[in-house]
Amino acid sequence: MNSPTAWRQPNAALYTDHYELTMLQAALHSGTASRRSVFEVFGRRLPDGRRYGVVAGTGRILEALAAFRFDTPQLEFLESTSVVDAPTLEWLADFRFSGNIFGYAEGEAYFPNSPILTVEASFAEACILETFLLSVLNHDSAIASAASRMVTSADGRPCIEMGSRRTHEEAAVAAGRAAIIAGFDSTSNLEAGRRYGLKTVGTAAHSFTLLHDTEKDAFEAQIGSLGADTSLLVDTYDVEQGVRNAVAAAGRRLGGVRLDSGDLVAQARWVRKLLDELGNTETRIMVTSDLDEYAIAALASAPVDAYGVGTSLVTGSGAPTAGMVYKLVSREDDNHEFVSVAKAAKNKASRGGRKYALRRLNEQGTASAEVIGIGHRPLDDGNDRPLVHQFVADGEVLPGWTGAEAVVRAAKRHTDSLAELPASVNRLQRGEPAIPTDYEE
Repeated sequence: MNSPTAWRQPNAALYTDHYELTMLQAALHSGTASRRSVFEVFGRRLPDGRRYGVVAGTGRILEALAAFRFDTPQLEFLESTSVVDAPTLEWLADFRFSGNIFGYAEGEAYFPNSPILTVEASFAEACILETFLLSVLNHDSAIASAASRMVTSADGRPCIEMGSRRTHEEAAVAAGRAAIIAGFDSTSNLEAGRRYGLKTVGTAAHSFTLLHDTEKDAFEAQIGSLGADTSLLVDTYDVEQGVRNAVAAAGRRLGGVRLDSGDLVAQARWVRKLLDELGNTETRIMVTSDLDEYAIAALASAPVDAYGVGTSLVTGSGAPTAGMVYKLVSREDDNHEFVSVAKAAKNKASRGGRKYALRRLNEQGTASAEVIGIGHRPLDDGNDRPLVHQFVADGEVLPGWTGAEAVVRAAKRHTDSLAELPASVNRLQRGEPAIPTDYEE
């Protein structure tokens, strides 16, 4: 990890839906806005065929919380467009989140109905966070879940995130961060590197080769600037001649060659054979070109040293959102007693009550179930692992959950979480979640 550089967190207060603020106005009008409430983020199901998901984005939420303010520009916009009335504007002007936030650690595996994030606050405070929380968690968790499958398929070979040009510019930064959490080695995105201290990599594209009169001239220029350990892109014209030109330019010190087109399995094999014949037995082969977890798995038998992944990663590899929802599960009544509440609509029903969770482990330390207690902490049978941590206490973000430190912590949590799950998590075939979700009423 590099040293992160301080950056200014943008105001996220209007990264929200119109109806969050009209709900706030109506609740202020009815006198219920101050009722203590418990909201919960969870996914009713995993994306089709997936056996687990990966939590990501919590650190970004916590970083934004301090800047979630309704300052003059936000208030002027809301007033000029008549989104809310004057009393609501007055309330928003003084808004500071003062509640508590709990949840699964970033990098943790999750399953259907896992209580990924829990917000305890007044209805008013919890309500206006809804859209922003879901926006971050649904995007980042989708990227991390896809990245985790790719890393598993790579089986120890490094994966590099290269998808910035295939997504929104801010989403690209978040994608780089999420990919590192899920086990990627590095990212091409420099802003992600600056904010979170991530390792960034990159060398040259086809345009650099085309700029020069010959491929050999381009390679010599790149090596002269970046050193012989650089990686040369050898498929601009003819791959075989590209490999020969690369070796001629750098000699046996050539760090690597990159293949970005064609039948990558067959090509990697004969390129490896050619490099060895030329004496470049230590020169690495990196492949790119629209890879996903299935393509990476198909390359398992090929002599590939690293994978560069772009489009499929930053679009969630077929599941661009994690499908999480944010539901009110408990609130105070007129007697200041908490009561469970739940949505009962067909196919969208939820379970009421504050949730707690642990991962049940067998005698070998392998996970056998996600156990959720409703209104109480589930019984630990001796070696189970609690899953819920506190991130915010009375409005204050607790240390260790933001910045570069949080990314390192999340990457380790991800590695440890997958290590305790059944071997079925490594399968790419469609199947049920790796472990069931059990409730203790």
